[in-house]
Amino acid sequence: MSPRRRDAEGTAAARAERRAELLATAAEVFASQGYSATTVRKVADAAGILGGSLYYHFDSKEAMADEILSTFLDEMWAAYDRVLESGLSARDTLEGIVVESFRAIDRHRPAVVLYQNESKHLATSERFRYLHDSRRRFEEMWLSLLRRGVEEGALRADLDLDLVYRYIRDTVWVAANWYRRGGRLSADDIAKQYLAMFLEGIQSS
Repeated sequence: MSPRRRDAEGTAAARAERRAELLATAAEVFASQGYSATTVRKVADAAGILGGSLYYHFDSKEAMADEILSTFLDEMWAAYDRVLESGLSARDTLEGIVVESFRAIDRHRPAVVLYQNESKHLATSERFRYLHDSRRRFEEMWLSLLRRGVEEGALRADLDLDLVYRYIRDTVWVAANWYRRGGRLSADDIAKQYLAMFLEGIQSS
């Protein structure tokens, strides 16, 4: 490899690393202050750079939010698809999806908060139309999985599945508001505790 090519690759890698750092900072600011209240200047201040310097990497705050959300959703759906395509029973698939949800929160907590708080508003823009599509796909996945669980005899047939879906969805994803990496319980540990409460309840036998 020529010195010029090596230098070019090193520069590209450094720029990609810096871009990822700026996105992580932007995600934290969006999550804590809200998308509408966040300006490019606020993100730049949090990153310790001048506002104009941020435009070297991103042309707008919409571009930052787009990359934050699309990266989170792409990784989440890739993990979900691996579980869905593994040929597991409905109950085991449900457990796998919940585990992957908490792993997504662990990796992308600020993005999850941004998605929860802002996706309905952002999805009105054509640029963020995929947020609406993901929300619909998510609901269809869960309702299909719950119906299969009833058919396989793994889940109770006397419960309203729409209500069960909303309960699991809201209970899992609200954890992004309090979860912190490095806490007493790991993401997988919390997933196991949640699953125990979902599937077995908290009443002692």
